[in-house]
Formats: sequence, C-alpha cells, structure tokens
Amino acid sequence: MAKESVKDMMRFAARIRLETIRELAGLGFGHVGGAMSVVELLAVLYGGVMRIDPARPDWEERDWLVCSKGHAGPALYAALALKGYFPMEMLSTLNRGGTSLPSHCDRNRTPGVDMTTGSLGQGMSTAIGVALGNRLDNRENWTYLILGDGELDEGQVWEGALFASHFRVDHLIVFVDRNKQQLDGCTKDIMNLGDVAGKFKSFGWHTQEADGHDPGAIRDAVQNAKEAAGRPSVIVLDTVKGKGCTFAEGVLYNHHMSIREEEGREAVRAAEAALAALGGKGSV
Repeated sequence: MAKESVKDMMRFAARIRLETIRELAGLGFGHVGGAMSVVELLAVLYGGVMRIDPARPDWEERDWLVCSKGHAGPALYAALALKGYFPMEMLSTLNRGGTSLPSHCDRNRTPGVDMTTGSLGQGMSTAIGVALGNRLDNRENWTYLILGDGELDEGQVWEGALFASHFRVDHLIVFVDRNKQQLDGCTKDIMNLGDVAGKFKSFGWHTQEADGHDPGAIRDAVQNAKEAAGRPSVIVLDTVKGKGCTFAEGVLYNHHMSIREEEGREAVRAAEAALAALGGKGSV
C-alpha cells in the first residue's frame, strides 16, 4: 500500500475523531470510550475498503457494515457525514428530540446505517444473515461486522461463530474491538476472554490480530482476509478505549460519560491539533 494512502486514512481518522468529539461534547454526555476505539477502523472501511455509494445508501451492490456495538454510533455518524451520506450539520442533533442520529444505530432513521444494533450479541446473527442472503442472491458483496470485546460475553456470538464456520460463510469479515474494557470495568476482571483469536481459530475461522489504531495494518489484514476463501474471517484489533480524547483515554469508567464544557473544549482543541499535524482535512 502506498504511504500516501495510509496518510490519507490517518487524516480521515483524525477528522472522524474530531467530529465525534464535537458531537458528544455538544450534547454533554454519551458513549465516548467505545466510539473512540473504532475510529481508525471506520477510516479504513469508509476510506477505500468498502464498496459504497453515498448517493444511493440502499444500492444493492454495496458492501454492508453491521456495527453490533451500536453505542459506537456517534463515530459511525461522523464517518457517514464526512462521506456525504447526509449534511454535516446533522451531527449537532445527536440524541436530541426528533433527530435522525439516535444514541445507538438505527437503519430506519439514519442514511447509510445498514443494520439497527445495540442489543449486544445480536449483530453476529444479523451479519451472518446478510452475508448468507447476498450469497443466495449470487452477489459478491462483503459484509463487515464490528463486535466489542465485552460483547463476546454473549453466548449468541459463539453460536454464530460455530454456525458461520460450519456453513462456510465467506465474504464475512468480523472485527473485534479489543479495547479490554466494558461498561463496568476491565474485561479480564469481569469475564476473562483469554486468547480471543485462538478461540475463533478453534471454531474454524481464519484469524488475524492487528494494531487497531494503525490504518495500514488494518487495511493489510482486510486484504489477507479477502484471500482466505471458503470460510469466515476475524481480525482482533488491539485498541485503547477512549483513544485520542483527552478526558476519556486512560479512564477506567469511560463507556458512557458526562462531559463538562471545558473538558469538551479541551478535547476539541487537542483533536484539531492532531488533525493539523497530519496536514489538515485529508482525503475523504
């Protein structure tokens, strides 16, 4: 991959992070931690990996994204707005009365959202259904699924993992956002997940691990997954919950936070500086 394309994705990620912080700071509360940890992944997917057409959100030949950890919606909304699915001004309506941008993803309300999510664990089943449906229709669409690591406590995830392997559901790439924290603490203390990649491998999946804040590493892992025909793929991303947000990164209970006005202003300034250091707005 050309260095320029990686830098473009880094700039896109910085812009997504900035706009997500603006959304949440303007509201004064929200799901900060888990939105910040998937920013680079979204930049890779919407920055060139996924086949999409913002002018036609329901295009039948598009690739699908199921963000099962639906509380990361604010980051997804920022990516979609930057790609032109809806006006940037809509971001300021996050989780307010009459909004099209609810706290969790809703396909009936937000242009570009492919699946309603937020009831953790269920995204595994719906993503498998999407991939199977496209296969039955003889389409070559790819289905991408984002799972939180705390979400892996749900048995439905592992039922789906067994099903997808048995029925050789390819054209399905799952990302585990391994930020090692969940709503009320560290995953190792609440339900120790152990070797996540090893667990999926034992179910028959093609497995990889990558730095979830390195766009180049993510992009390469996706390419490797696409070459593993005949079975589903999982990429376990090593991430930091709250990454790049001054008041959230390094804080244990950062799943959902109240945001003081000055905290929000400081975080926006830091995100603006990070974007400027990469050369401005970047390519979206």
